[in-house]
Amino acid sequence: MTTRQATGLLPRADALIVGDYARGLSDRLAVMAFGAIQWPWLVRGLHGGRRADKMALLERLDLPPDALPSLGAWKADVGLLTLIVDHVLAHRPRRVVEFGMGASTLILARALERAGGGRLISFDQHADFVESTGRWLSDHGLRADLRAVPLRPSPDGWPGLWYDHGPLPGDIDLMVVDGPPWAIHPFTRGAAESLFARIAPGGTVLLDDGARPGERIVAARWRRLHPEFDFRLDTRGSKGTLIGVRRR
Repeated sequence: MTTRQATGLLPRADALIVGDYARGLSDRLAVMAFGAIQWPWLVRGLHGGRRADKMALLERLDLPPDALPSLGAWKADVGLLTLIVDHVLAHRPRRVVEFGMGASTLILARALERAGGGRLISFDQHADFVESTGRWLSDHGLRADLRAVPLRPSPDGWPGLWYDHGPLPGDIDLMVVDGPPWAIHPFTRGAAESLFARIAPGGTVLLDDGARPGERIVAARWRRLHPEFDFRLDTRGSKGTLIGVRRR
């Protein structure tokens, strides 16, 4: 399976078993409980957005109609991709970091090119996804710093797993969080907080699936712990996006 193909309701099984990580009973119960609660959001997410909106986005970026053959499920939808393009073209970030690559990587790379350039570092735990995404970008004359990294137990007291990303730039202008999958733990993306100190004044974090119950709890904790950010939920698209902007 490559990131260009249609995907199902749940993430790949091999995303849930990493190294010596062993999920405790509380983590398994949390996944079961939130799976029961958030199934309407998961089903809604199978729809990647209106074809007309996708075509308008591709035309705006001067990409061919078949550049995004399949969206939805646990991949980005048109709402998130449009939000990314709007942000990049308006703010022209120079240093962009992404967690969870795929369609958003292609759109980020193209939008940065249209905005005059910028460095994109994108992480994923699946080496085959990294390889196929690299080919996908190359097919459209685009490049990015794509890195396959393992997941590790989350820092800062968050449950689940986070990317073993290594050194990163000190002033991140835009951070896009679209992984790891919720089936590891409903709050697993909360560990992106460990990088908030690296986001430049005026910089932005975008959390995909922001309307889901698990991400809403993550957002509440972020708001409480990080008053230096202004957070709001953008409801465009099928899954919502939490937007956090660091005050200057």
